[in-house]
Amino acid sequence: MEEQEYIVFEVVSTGPGEEDFSFGAAEDAEEPPTAVMDVQTLSPEDAEDARRAPGVVVAEPLPTQLIQPVEESDVAQPLDAGPTWGIHAVGAAESSFTGKGIKVAVLDTGIDASHPAFAALTVTEEDFTGEGDGDTNGHGTHCAGTIAGRDVDGIRFGVAQGIDELLVGKVLGRHGGSTAAIMSAMVWALENGANVLSMSLGVDFPGLVDRLTAQGLKVQPATSRALEAYRDNLKLFGSVASLIAASNAFGRAAVVVAATGNESERDASPPYTIGVAPPAASDGFIRVGALGEDGAGGFGIASFSNTGATLAAPGVGVVSAKTGGGLTSKSGTSMATPHVAGVAALWAEKLAGDERLDPDILLGELRGKSRELAPLTARDVGSGLVRAPS
Repeated sequence: MEEQEYIVFEVVSTGPGEEDFSFGAAEDAEEPPTAVMDVQTLSPEDAEDARRAPGVVVAEPLPTQLIQPVEESDVAQPLDAGPTWGIHAVGAAESSFTGKGIKVAVLDTGIDASHPAFAALTVTEEDFTGEGDGDTNGHGTHCAGTIAGRDVDGIRFGVAQGIDELLVGKVLGRHGGSTAAIMSAMVWALENGANVLSMSLGVDFPGLVDRLTAQGLKVQPATSRALEAYRDNLKLFGSVASLIAASNAFGRAAVVVAATGNESERDASPPYTIGVAPPAASDGFIRVGALGEDGAGGFGIASFSNTGATLAAPGVGVVSAKTGGGLTSKSGTSMATPHVAGVAALWAEKLAGDERLDPDILLGELRGKSRELAPLTARDVGSGLVRAPS
């Protein structure tokens, strides 16, 4: 069989006087574990040989795409000054914490760093697409605004407005991206001290099948190969989560927040739901479902929100920064995810002040202090609506 590209991901943990390539050695390590990632052209036989090495995960890169908003519109009319409904819903407006001392990474389409929402905020950009910095789509700018954007025209839409630095990894370009870019960006964010990673993107499984059939494979073998790549990429993301966990003993406390996806159609006839999509489906990720207001002072699950959430957050009619200036409204689990990332930054600040910043404790606070949303089910909203510390 012809050679093809593979992601080769290896975790290196350095113990006393020797190299140890297993996570189990992290307790005895003198330095935090590191990851070595490369995209190599290998034969399937060589790829299988590489998989036998301890601590090595090998996978064919999968195409990735935005979790596209289900609706969006410019905010042309003047809005009432003050916090948006999402900021009120998660309790950020009433919180005494701002995210000070915390770094958040948003891995998306980039950012319009010149937008007034990011004035006086340290923004560090890194491009993993080859297209250069900036945001030609607007998705990343909107998500970054929800995480940390400053007020625009008296309207507050940023959850954690006091974070020290926003790390922006551009992993999706005009033609999408790949899991190789996401993996590289996650490692970059971790090495640069991110405490929270926010990812509103998904794996394009049908896109890989289409690409393989276009190369001459029949549908059945193309689907089989895509399923193998899908499985291996779940292992890859799980390996990054394990790397993050192994780094916690060295002060690199971090959590990964990702969108469940927008493929459900609960209002269809008949209605149906879709399970959480990768990378959010990987072990160690905080999976976010989307909520909307129900018109009676409560909340309902968004019709498009996939199942399998860890937590839920506002994802319908979310107002945030628009590329080129101004504000825009979008709906999707992509919009819910940065709400959780922002609230995670607020909790991280609180825990750091108490000298208890640990990912397990952070997740425990996020889940334990969330608002129950009965009769909505845990399958849809997990522990409930994420809430900021008071």
